[in-house]
Amino acid sequence: MLTLPNALRRVMLRAILRRPFQAAMFILGVALGVAMMVAIDIANASATRAFSIFTESLTGRTTHQIVGGPSGVPYELYRQLRLELGIREAAPVVTAYAQALELDGQPLRLFGIDPFAEAPFRGYLNLGAANANADIAGVATFLTQPNMILMAEQLAAQYGLKEGDKLTMRYGPQRHVLTIAGLLRPSDEVTAQGLQDMLIADISTAQEVLNMLGRLTNIDLIIPETAEGEALLARIQALLPQGVTIQVAGARASAVGQITAAFNLSLTALSLLALVVGMFLIYNTVTFSVVQRRPIIGTLRALGVTRRQIFGMVLWEAALLAALGIVFGLIAGVLMGRLAVIIVTQTVSSLYFTVTVRNVDIPMFSLIKGALIGIGAALFAALLPAYEATNTPPSGTLKRSDIERKVRRAVPLASLSGALIVMLAFGALSLPSLEVNFVALFGIVVGFSLFTPLVTLTLMSALRPLSGALLGVLGLMAPRSIIRSLSRTSVAIAALMVAVSVIVGISAMVGSFRNDVQGWLADTIRADILISPPSISAVRQDVPVEPSVADVVRNIEGVAAVGVSRSVDVIRPGDPQPVLLTSIDRDTSMGRRRFVWQIGPYEDVWAALGEGAVMVSETFARQRSIPIGPGQRITLLTDRGEHTFPIAAFMVDYSGDQGTVMLRRHVYLQYYDDPYISTIAAWVAPGYEVAEVSMPFGQLLTASRSCWCSLIAICARACWSSSIRPLPSPRR
Repeated sequence: MLTLPNALRRVMLRAILRRPFQAAMFILGVALGVAMMVAIDIANASATRAFSIFTESLTGRTTHQIVGGPSGVPYELYRQLRLELGIREAAPVVTAYAQALELDGQPLRLFGIDPFAEAPFRGYLNLGAANANADIAGVATFLTQPNMILMAEQLAAQYGLKEGDKLTMRYGPQRHVLTIAGLLRPSDEVTAQGLQDMLIADISTAQEVLNMLGRLTNIDLIIPETAEGEALLARIQALLPQGVTIQVAGARASAVGQITAAFNLSLTALSLLALVVGMFLIYNTVTFSVVQRRPIIGTLRALGVTRRQIFGMVLWEAALLAALGIVFGLIAGVLMGRLAVIIVTQTVSSLYFTVTVRNVDIPMFSLIKGALIGIGAALFAALLPAYEATNTPPSGTLKRSDIERKVRRAVPLASLSGALIVMLAFGALSLPSLEVNFVALFGIVVGFSLFTPLVTLTLMSALRPLSGALLGVLGLMAPRSIIRSLSRTSVAIAALMVAVSVIVGISAMVGSFRNDVQGWLADTIRADILISPPSISAVRQDVPVEPSVADVVRNIEGVAAVGVSRSVDVIRPGDPQPVLLTSIDRDTSMGRRRFVWQIGPYEDVWAALGEGAVMVSETFARQRSIPIGPGQRITLLTDRGEHTFPIAAFMVDYSGDQGTVMLRRHVYLQYYDDPYISTIAAWVAPGYEVAEVSMPFGQLLTASRSCWCSLIAICARACWSSSIRPLPSPRR
C-alpha cells in the first residue's frame, strides 16, 4: 500500500491547483473513455434486457414449439394434438407486430391465444385462476365478444386509455378496430415490462387482423425431459404435415442473441477506442506534470524522500484526478446512454428484431466496470511517467536532458516492438473470430503509435534544412526543439495520430460503404416506382398483400410493366436462424445485378432460376459458412417437405446483415402455399413521367378495397417516401 506523508500530499495538491488546465485535460481524458463505455453499456444492456423479458413473456414455460413456413401451422394440427394424441399442455399462438395508431403508431405485438389453454404456459394469462399473477377486468367480455383485446394497465394509463376504448391496429394495408375489454395488472416487475409491448387477443381476432385465417404462427408445448417425453416427441413428429417442424423453444431467440452479441461487441470496441485516445491524453498530461516538477522532485530526493514515495505521489495524483474524471464520466455516460438507447434500439429493430425500450436500465455492474476501467487506464498511463520520475538519482533528476537521452536510446526498441505488434496484428486479422479481429485492430493502433518517435526524428531531421532555408533561424530551431523534447512531443503526436487515424478510418469505411450501397441500389432497383405497405422493419417488407393489387397497378395508364415480389422467413433444417426468402417474377435490376460468383452470364443465371435454382447473397453464404463457388446447394423446409435447391449465383446484397435467398416466383409457388405478395415494382412507359403516372395510385388502390390510401410507400429511383406523393424522376 502506497501511503503519503502529509508534506507530500500538500506538494501534490499544490501542483494540481497551480496547473488547473493540465488537471482538466487529465480529467477530460478519463471522463471521455468512461462516458463512452458506460453509455454503450447502458444502451446494449437496455436493449438486450428488453428483448430477454419480451422473449420470456412469449415463451413462458414452453419447452418446444411447432413452427412452419410462411403460411404458418394449420389449425387442424392443434386439434389433432389435443384429440388424437391427448396432449393437454399444448397452446396455439397467432402473433405478429402491428401498429397502434392511437399510440403514436408504435409497433405492438398482437398476441393471439386460446385463454383456456394458457394456464400452464404464461402465468399472467391464467385467466380466473386462483394463482394468477394478473388481476384482469372484463374477462367475460373478452371471452364472449369479438374483436376484444387485453392490454397492460400501465401502457393504457400512459396514453389515457381505459376499458371500452377502441384501438385502430394497422397491419400492412389493412386497418382493424379493436376494443379494450380489460386491463392487465401484473404482480411482478418482469411480467409488467413484458406486457408493455403486447396486446392480447383470442385466436380468432388475431387470425383476422393478421390475415391468418385457419393458420397459426406456432403451437407451444411443454414436454418433460424424460423417456416418456422423448416418445411423445416422436409421436408428434410423425403427425406433423410437410413444411412443419418442431424445435426447442427459444432456439431462434438464442440465435438472434448470438448475432446481436457481435453488434454489441462492435459498439464496445468503439468505446474502448475512445478510452485509448483518452489514455494518450492522460499519459501526456502526467508526463508534462512530472517534467515541470523535476526541480521539486530532485529537491525532495535530495532531502531524503524515497523513490517509493515519489512513485506513490505521482500515482496518487493520477488516482485523485481519475476519480474526478470517473464521476464526470459516469454522469455523462448515463445521460449519453439514454440517447444511445434510442439509436441502438432503432438499429436493432431494423436489423434483427423489433424491440421497444421503455425503461432505460442503468446496471450497477456497468457503472462499476466503467469506474474500474477508468481508474485502471489512468494508473496504467501514469506508470511510465511515475517510474521516470523515480528511477534516476537526485543529481540526475535535476537534469531535463536525462529523460530525453533515455527516450532517444529507446527509439529503436520502440520501433522494433511496433513492427512486431503490427505484423502479429495483421496476421490475426485473417482469423475468423470477431473478438480476435478487434484485438488485432487495437494492436495495429498501438503498433503504429510506437513508430511515432522514429518517424518524428526522421521527418524533423529531413525538414530542418528546408525550414531553415525558408524561415531562417526560427526554421532551424523549431524542428530541433521538437527533437530535443521527444519524450513529450512524440506522445502528443501519437495521440493526435490515433485520433486522426480513427476519424479517417471510420470516415473512409462509412464513405466507402455508402458509395457501395448507392451503387448497389442504382444497379438493383431499376424500376421507376416501388410500392409496398407500411412495415415495422426497415430491412424487409414481409406484410402479405393480395395479388389483385398488382392487377390494379397494371391497369394504370402509363404503366408499361409490373413485377411483384414476396419476402418471407423460412426454415433451413439444422439452422436455428430464420432464412429470408425472396421470390420475384421480374428482376428490378434489369440484368445489372452484381455477383461475386455466377454460373455464367446474367441470362444463364435467370434461366437457371426459372428451372428451380436460387441466388444466395454473399452475406448469407459467409454467415452460414457456405463456400462461394460452383456446385453449392441449399436445403430449405417447404410446404412440400425438405427440398434442396442448386445455387446459380452468389449476389451482392446490402439489404441486411443476415443475407437473402432469392428464387423465381413460379418456383416459390410450386413449393409454398403462399399466394400473397409483398412489394410491387412498376416501369413507366415511354412518353410518361413518373410523377404523372404515380398520382392516381392512391385513389385506385383505395377503390380496390385494399385500404392502402395514404399508407403506401412509393419509391421512384430508390428515393423512398412514407406517404403517397409523386416523386420527380429524370427519364431514362
